[in-house]
Amino acid sequence: MKIAVVTVDGKTVSQHFGRSPYYSIITVENGQVKSQELRERRTGHFAPGGPQHGGDMNETGRHGYGAAARMSHATMAQEISDCQVLIAGGMGSGAYENFKEAGLEVVLTDMQMIDDAVKAYLAGDLKNLVNERTD
Repeated sequence: MKIAVVTVDGKTVSQHFGRSPYYSIITVENGQVKSQELRERRTGHFAPGGPQHGGDMNETGRHGYGAAARMSHATMAQEISDCQVLIAGGMGSGAYENFKEAGLEVVLTDMQMIDDAVKAYLAGDLKNLVNERTD
């Protein structure tokens, strides 16, 4: 299994999915961390020339739900298509729903350190704070 955690430094969980420049990709075998890779993101609010959904809204006026946002989120999900889990500090509700539709288990957490969040996830103790950590 592979777990993607959004990060700005490879050590801490980024609090804003779209503004994190990296994924820390953790490979887990038999419940144990086997390797960790820092993967540069090519998409997101920070990425020059990358897909941006900006103020893309649906008919209810909710940010991150329009057609351009869905395409942008699909491109982001493709970057971690080898992963089964995505951990972040927070993200928009449109992104959250799109990543789940792409087949990822998405967990939003207030844990700061990647190692702690992954250990809690593997132990079944990482609470998903989706209601508190989406807009």
